[in-house]
Amino acid sequence: MLSRLFAPKVKVSAHCDLPCGVYDPAQARIEAESVKAVQEKFQANEDPHFRARATIIKEQRAELAKHHVSVLWSDYFKAPHFEKYPQLHQLVNDTLKALSAAKASTDPKTGEKALELIAEIDRIFWETKKA
Repeated sequence: MLSRLFAPKVKVSAHCDLPCGVYDPAQARIEAESVKAVQEKFQANEDPHFRARATIIKEQRAELAKHHVSVLWSDYFKAPHFEKYPQLHQLVNDTLKALSAAKASTDPKTGEKALELIAEIDRIFWETKKA
C-alpha cells in the first residue's frame, strides 16, 4: 500500500536535464568574443596595470566559454547526435583546447580560432534542434 502511495503518478522523460531551450552555444560564443576583444585591447595598450586587469578578465572569460562548451557536450549532446556527427567529440575537444590556448595567450588569433570552432558547434547544435 505504501509503495502505491509513493509511486510516481506520471512518467516523464526529457532529452536533457530540463526541457530543451536552456542550452545555447551563444553563451560560449559571447564569452569567446570577449576573450578576443580583450586580447585586442591588450595589444593596443602598454599600461602594465591595464594589461594585468585585461589578463585576468581574459582568463575568466575563456574559462566561462570552456564551461559552456563542456555543458553542451556533457548535458545536451546525446548518443544520436554523436552518431550523426562523428566529428563532434573531436570538435568539442579541439574547441576546449583552443579556448585554453586563448586563455594563455594575448594573441587575438587564438581567440579567433576558438570562435571558428564554436561556430561549427553552433551549426551542429542548431541542426539537432531542427530534428
